[in-house]
Amino acid sequence: MQLNLEPPDYRYFLRGADGASALVNEQRLLRSFIVAPDALVEDWPVTAARSMVPADLDALLALAPELVLLGTGATQVFPPAAVLATCLQRGIGLEVMTNAAAARTYSVLAGEGRRVAAGFVLPG
Repeated sequence: MQLNLEPPDYRYFLRGADGASALVNEQRLLRSFIVAPDALVEDWPVTAARSMVPADLDALLALAPELVLLGTGATQVFPPAAVLATCLQRGIGLEVMTNAAAARTYSVLAGEGRRVAAGFVLPG
């Protein structure tokens, strides 16, 4: 059986992420960032999920996603209820998970052509 590597049909693909860094396309990121199939926002100013405020989601929501993934580092940490409510009030799903899980989920959803945006919290 012959295997062929096919590049994704979207611009920004996530090769992996952990609690310290992420690899988007060929670029290693060490600071919090946002990625969508057609957008990369480097240096997202979020440093901890627990201290997020609703305005921290503005850059994610500006991408008009149907689903937001929030990677919170090496461990799953939920942001304050007001942050979660920001997405719910707009009818947008918000899933909170580790960076590694968010990277895998992003890759599946982007590969399916879904309008997904993911924010990754890194220590920077």
